[in-house]
Amino acid sequence: MCDKCKKKFYMTTAIAYTSGKPHIGNTYEIVLADSIARYKRLEGYDVFFQTGTDEHGQKIELKAQEAGVSPKEYVDRVAGQVKDIWDMMNSSYDKFIRTTDPDHERQVQKIFKKLYDQGDIYKGYYEGLYCTPCESFFTESQLVDGKCPDCGREVVHAKEEAYFFKMSKYADRLIEHINSHPEFIQPVSRKNEMMNNFLLPGLQDLCVSRTSFSWGIPVDFDPKHVIYVWLDALTNYITGIGYDCDGNSTEQFRKNWPADLHLIGKDIIRFHTIYWPIFLMALELPLPKQIFGHPWLLQGGEKMSKSKGNVIYADDMKNLFGVDATRYFVLHEMPFENDGIITWELVVERFNSDLANILGNLVSRTISMSNKYFDGVVKRTGVAGEADEGLKEVATSARDKVAEKMAGLRVADAITEVFNLFRRCNKYIDETMPWALAKDESQRERLSEVLYNLTEAITIGASLLSCFLPETAEKIVSQLNTELRSFEELNRFGLYPDGNKVTEKPEILFARLDVKEIMPKVEAIREAQKREFEAEQRALGKAEADKESAGESLEEGIDIEAKEEITYEDFMKMQFQVGEIIACEEVPKSKKLLCSQVRIGSQVKQIVSGIKAHYTAQEMVGKKVMVLVNLKPAKLAGVLSEGMLLCAEDDKGQLSLMVPEKKMPSGAEIS
Repeated sequence: MCDKCKKKFYMTTAIAYTSGKPHIGNTYEIVLADSIARYKRLEGYDVFFQTGTDEHGQKIELKAQEAGVSPKEYVDRVAGQVKDIWDMMNSSYDKFIRTTDPDHERQVQKIFKKLYDQGDIYKGYYEGLYCTPCESFFTESQLVDGKCPDCGREVVHAKEEAYFFKMSKYADRLIEHINSHPEFIQPVSRKNEMMNNFLLPGLQDLCVSRTSFSWGIPVDFDPKHVIYVWLDALTNYITGIGYDCDGNSTEQFRKNWPADLHLIGKDIIRFHTIYWPIFLMALELPLPKQIFGHPWLLQGGEKMSKSKGNVIYADDMKNLFGVDATRYFVLHEMPFENDGIITWELVVERFNSDLANILGNLVSRTISMSNKYFDGVVKRTGVAGEADEGLKEVATSARDKVAEKMAGLRVADAITEVFNLFRRCNKYIDETMPWALAKDESQRERLSEVLYNLTEAITIGASLLSCFLPETAEKIVSQLNTELRSFEELNRFGLYPDGNKVTEKPEILFARLDVKEIMPKVEAIREAQKREFEAEQRALGKAEADKESAGESLEEGIDIEAKEEITYEDFMKMQFQVGEIIACEEVPKSKKLLCSQVRIGSQVKQIVSGIKAHYTAQEMVGKKVMVLVNLKPAKLAGVLSEGMLLCAEDDKGQLSLMVPEKKMPSGAEIS
């Protein structure tokens, strides 16, 4: 198909926030997007695939201060890390945009001015609740347990002069669009969430500038203001392809906009399905055709966090398993709508069961048998058997099954269809028993046909696999001495060149792994990450101490009412020890209580604490805490409590668990 005849497909990822190195959950998005882009190219689309980095905002400014560098130096380093990881994962993006690119910054200023001039933006005064990590303002009613509804962190009161966007002006129009375009927000659960929680209750005007920090794009006609990060970041989807606010947009923009797919994480769905469409309406631009909010990849069921020591990075996975094995795991294990789970042990299990056994062993056995029985020559003889039609049916129907799954962005299901073909090939070997045919000279032509059918089916499977595991697919067809098939050829059986010769020595695609050998390497990775995190915390603590010694940030203490004096003997009656929380759950029908299982030496005590407003059950697990262990057991809300966790409380009622400053074993005495 000529390039001019191809139908365009413009897709984007969310641009990665440059607050730190992306973990495997962040990296999943670029791998998912890449597999979709590669598949659309296979189908014959003219694909333009854009990704990049989001580099402005207060959080970046604070991170740079902590690191002792300028914000630009900080984002240059992190953007480089992001790009290196995206490249390492073999992502085939066409453009990597940075929001510090001069052409992007200039267009954002022009967009802001245009919206101001036409009355969509006005100056006002903001006082409300602000989440610094999310760069977002919230009302009291939007908070969850008093915390940010997106990330669960603390919010702070903010008060400053700001510009606002009149969101309500376009709300009804957006509601109508969502209702009349059911494909616009996917999955449907994300659409329902946006409609019921934000649009239908009524939109408040959106703060689109800040004056309390300086790391951002200045409002050119009011330079003390910097443009709010979401108006800056979201517009990358049009500035990256040549949008010009003055009407001089490039041919590339006219060709590619509107976007066919915005691929984003579920945590930023609100910004992309409410703010972004409204900005586009104000600019009189078409809305993107689809916004897909993918779920999260959780480490053992928890969000990844440096402080928890449970972060997995793509480069560590690549070093242990290889690029394609890493791609396979994150694509195959992520459900369409619900969060996926990753653990090191599960990666090893999938590597051995799927990649080494089902795929790697299949390719190796097939090539080895062709070499052993026919000196590597793969030849059709036409001697058919009962098992042939079953294999051919699965092979020729695989393309359309994959196409159906990919049309709904069900990538994990699409990969499963490809591996169903490889499983059918293995079953075909069991059905035909080539080793038995080889013992009977009269079955030689039948054996040749069997090996041809296997080689052909594997070639079809590898061609479909190329969208997901591109390096592995190329290795397979190289060893089969053929090429990847076009989309039009993938529902036809028998295209492998008759009389072709496979490689003499097949390369092992995926050698089986021993989890006992992998886990010590994982522990070394964890220890290195722990040391790095501790070093960061020490550096941060030193920076705060330096500020205090310079009189920059002296924190005021608080006074509390004194209690009756006790004797030394009274104190010695109390037994304090270090405990490790090994499990925690909410107490049913209680708004305040968490029930923790706390390991103290060789014992486990159940302790009920009124700290649910300050910690989630997930956050509690793994913490080393200070415990009063000889408190008389009592029942709280009907649940037995066998001790007390020590906490500090400030004058606002905020609680903080008391934890050992240094690494201490469970059971260590506190005296």
